[in-house]
Amino acid sequence: MTFQVAGKKAIVVGLGKSGTSAARLLVAQGAKVLGTDAGQGEGLGVGLEKLGVELVLGGHEGVDFQGADLIVVSPGVPPFPALDEAARAGALVIGEVELAARFLNAPIVAIGGTNGKSTTTTLLGNLLDAAGIRAFVGGNLGEPACNAPEQSPEIAVLEVSSFQMERLHSFRPKVAVLLNITEDHLDRYPSFEAYAYAKGNCFERQRVGDIAIAPIDDPMCLAQARRGKGELRAIGKGGAYEVLYAGGAALVREDRTHEAFSLEEADLHGKHNHQNAAAAIAAARALGLSRDAIQEGLRRFIPLRHRMALAGRHRGVTFYDDSKATNVGAAVTALAGLTEEKAVAILGGRDKHGSYAELVAVLKEKARAVVTLGEAAERIEAAIGSAFPFERARSMKDAVLLAFELARPGDAVLLSPACSSLDMFKNYSERGERFTEAVRALSRPSPSERP
Repeated sequence: MTFQVAGKKAIVVGLGKSGTSAARLLVAQGAKVLGTDAGQGEGLGVGLEKLGVELVLGGHEGVDFQGADLIVVSPGVPPFPALDEAARAGALVIGEVELAARFLNAPIVAIGGTNGKSTTTTLLGNLLDAAGIRAFVGGNLGEPACNAPEQSPEIAVLEVSSFQMERLHSFRPKVAVLLNITEDHLDRYPSFEAYAYAKGNCFERQRVGDIAIAPIDDPMCLAQARRGKGELRAIGKGGAYEVLYAGGAALVREDRTHEAFSLEEADLHGKHNHQNAAAAIAAARALGLSRDAIQEGLRRFIPLRHRMALAGRHRGVTFYDDSKATNVGAAVTALAGLTEEKAVAILGGRDKHGSYAELVAVLKEKARAVVTLGEAAERIEAAIGSAFPFERARSMKDAVLLAFELARPGDAVLLSPACSSLDMFKNYSERGERFTEAVRALSRPSPSERP
């Protein structure tokens, strides 16, 4: 299908990285573009005026939405009445991923889920690279989706958020993956069910011959995967791709061929990341990749920072940096996925005012103890009660020292905060870096021990 925008009036709403990329794509296709954003800070719509794009910042006053032929809405922009009125007046109102897909002449893989999608997207990119396939890897991760058409990839691998799966009209991925759905973004959606439905929109227009990938033990994900006509290839015990453990090593077995893919050389920690690898392998096989190419891609994989990254080992204790776990669901997954029998968990940060009950349930099985930190410390401690020991830290360095003292040889110390970082740090990256620095400091001799 050829999508013609030359000479048409287009409005891009939201001029962050994704919106700016969408505007550039529209200009390249000959559209007359106006970009608007409720904010007016630096970095919005950089370079667009030189391309002839009219900018309206600090609000949308004076923007003629009903006079537009096309309106592209960036993922961070919530619904507002003018968009609905424009649609009723005949404007096509779409999201930026929908726009990108209309100009892509390549199969699309869409990878969604509340947690784990960045690791899975990056890993699939590695597998395709090892197979010699020129792939675009981006979307919610890295480069915006609208950068893809100009690169003319053979395959486009897109990490997709729930926001990006809104305002779809013809988006049809060859392979769609939904890893999990846990509570998040409930300030945007009226209910958890509405959030889950948005996640599942990637499956809606799949046809016979397309592939849908979801965990076999998650009824909600399976229900979403069955919304389209794609062939379901489930991951998990009894599914098409199952993670097995033999002699302490993890491997993924493909049910149809009985071939096994070793994860031993892949730098992937935690059972949940082994499930992510199974999803990436399932997608790779759906795209026709050979076993050898997949094994080489697994060997090359370098994990994303602050996502179950190995931060170090000290006196028999293993330290993991999972600072990206900014919600309860992510922390639950990380704890449950640890291959170590027991862990000391470092939790806390800016409270998101959700329930910690699910987290405490997993801690009762896995935690040796808990170290709390930041604004949410008191609420987390109240949820723990007397279930197991906890200590409160004043700083990340203090938290690491306390966690090490509470741990035993063979244990893990896991930074998986279940909260945002903005009470004490600029972002989750800085929080993870401080953690890693404190872990490294454990192995340095104290001044009194130095020769």
